[in-house]
Amino acid sequence: MDDQKKTSRKRRGTLARAEAYFIAHVGEILENKTLRDAVGGTSDSWTRRVRELREKLGYKIRTHLDRPDLKPGQYMLEDLHRVPVVARSINKKLRAFILERNGYTCGSCGIGAGDVHEDGRPARLQIGHVIDASHGGTSDPSNLRALCSLCNEGSSNISPARQSQSQLLAALRRAKPDDQQVAFEWLKKKLGK
Repeated sequence: MDDQKKTSRKRRGTLARAEAYFIAHVGEILENKTLRDAVGGTSDSWTRRVRELREKLGYKIRTHLDRPDLKPGQYMLEDLHRVPVVARSINKKLRAFILERNGYTCGSCGIGAGDVHEDGRPARLQIGHVIDASHGGTSDPSNLRALCSLCNEGSSNISPARQSQSQLLAALRRAKPDDQQVAFEWLKKKLGK
């Protein structure tokens, strides 16, 4: 048997073990060491299998980036309901270009990558369409923007008042430190604190 077939068979075996382990422990918090021992493979192959379970098979496997109650290195399969898998039309090079062009900040609320949202979760930047593909939008760079996961998930559900707050916060986050200081001093004076 040639090496490519062996690697492919080994990968499927690791993926199957990862899937079975998560299903057997649905709703439980799993530590990365426990997963590594249960799934086997090389030091980074089990993390690739987890990514495949999420991105190719649609399992809702959560990490500390998705849930504030999880710590780094912890995973949880929330339930057995699988979400439809969407084909990715934005390659890594285009994604990197969009993120750099947008200064690694959300185009809607202005939060930076790794900053903490009001709910305690760290911001994860995604690439969103200005005009959605279902309405004729393309994956051309002029129709793409960086959005945090919260804005990308709920961009169509933001109330006008919340949108106004988001725009104000976005402007403040993008402002130069000197301008942010002026706004801070004005707020302290205005609010009497």
